[in-house]
Formats: sequence, structure tokens, C-alpha cells
Amino acid sequence: MKNNNIIPIIEICNIKKNFGSVVALTDVSLSVYNKEVLCLLGDNGAGKSTLIKILSGVFKPDSGNIFYNGNKISFESSKDSIKLGIRTVYQDLAVFPLMSIADNFFVGSEPTKKFGPFKLLDIKKMHTIAKEGIEKIGVTNVETSRAVKTLSGGQRQTLAVARAEHLGAKLLILDEPTSALGVKQASVVLKYINNAKNRGIGIIFITHNVSHALAIGDRFAILKQGKLDSIYLKSEIKESKLIHLMSGGDELEKLKKEIV
Repeated sequence: MKNNNIIPIIEICNIKKNFGSVVALTDVSLSVYNKEVLCLLGDNGAGKSTLIKILSGVFKPDSGNIFYNGNKISFESSKDSIKLGIRTVYQDLAVFPLMSIADNFFVGSEPTKKFGPFKLLDIKKMHTIAKEGIEKIGVTNVETSRAVKTLSGGQRQTLAVARAEHLGAKLLILDEPTSALGVKQASVVLKYINNAKNRGIGIIFITHNVSHALAIGDRFAILKQGKLDSIYLKSEIKESKLIHLMSGGDELEKLKKEIV
């Protein structure tokens, strides 16, 4: 467990969320620290998407509290969470394939420079910063004027993460960032996530891939049917047990007995 004297970057306490008669989350409490990767795991319908949308300011919880750096907060919209440095990179990438690498790096937050009474795009600065950003993800000797569609899937995914970090992310929420990638491409993304953690960022990593979770995770939170089933340190869990917990192992055992 973390030192009790260290304040989590984000902490949720007894969060509940219903959609009509459907119970999405029940009394979920967990915390994330700087320089930590918390893997949020669970089967489809476990409540992972609802939870990260609450942390992103998309949904408001029906009850419970959220604390940021020890201060109680509430989000009226996703803009409130972004202002605090909570950035979410969803599975369906928010990149624009036909736009250049530099343009993608600054969508909505382009640097400007003054020219008399006017403000103009600082294109040179855009390309300089974008070049530094893509070099962090292992893409070298590439013109930042190139279209994003020319990058590999892993490089595009990592570009989205790198952009979130550049825009001031203090907590990164990554929704299945390696789900559609091959082994080599996934390793590019995982390496960057680990480096971002070492630079001081707190990370929530949502995945169905146990191998990817174990490669970079520090703690593992298991959601089941909207409830927090358990939280394990890396030293407390083995791959076989994690697979069993994620895949509904108890239910499969019951099914086997019924079939026999």
C-alpha cells in the first residue's frame, strides 16, 4: 500500500451511479497517486466506462465524493476536469488522419505570436514542439508536416497520449490504448506510458489484456458488476489469478459443473 502521508492525486469515495433502473456503480472507492499506474480491470459491463466518465466530468455521480490533491471537488462538465489536468484518451482515437503531425499535436490549443494588432499561428513553434513530442515516443527522422495516417497504429495511439501530456495532464486516463495493436506496436505505447509515469504523472490504465497490465501496472483494481471486487499490489497477484478474476472464473467453474 502507499504511504498514508502521501496524498493521492485523485481519490473517489463511495461513488454510486444509476441510469434509471440500471445500477452502474455501487459504493466504489479507490485512489491514484503520482508516478503510479493503476490498472482498472473487469469484464464488459463491469462499470469501467462509467467510472472513467465520472472522473472525466462527462457524468455526475448520484452520490459519493471526489477529491483532487486532497481537496473535495465536483465537475459540472469535462472542461472542469481538463482544467485540473485530468486528460482522457479514449479507445477511438481523437486524432485526425489527414492532418499533419504538428496540427494534431495542437488541435484546439495552437500557439500564437503577435504581429502588430493581430495574432498569428506560430507554425515554427508548433513543429518544434511536435518534433520533440514525437521523438519521446520513439519516432525520429520524421517530418512533422507528414499526415498522421502515415504513422503506425501504435505511433498514432502514443501521439494521442503524448499530446495529452503536453497539454498539461497530471492524471492520464487511458481507455484500452493497446486493444487494436500488435505486439510491437503495443510495446511502443506501453513504453511511453511507463516513461510518462516516471515523469510524475498518475495513470489509470483500462485494459482487457492481462499481459499488458502486468507489464506496467503498480496496482490492479478489479470491478465486477459495478462493485469494486478487490485491489492488489503487483507483488500480491499472479497472472493466472488476475485472468481468473477478470474473466469471471467463478462463473466459468459453475458452468463447467453444470455441463458435466
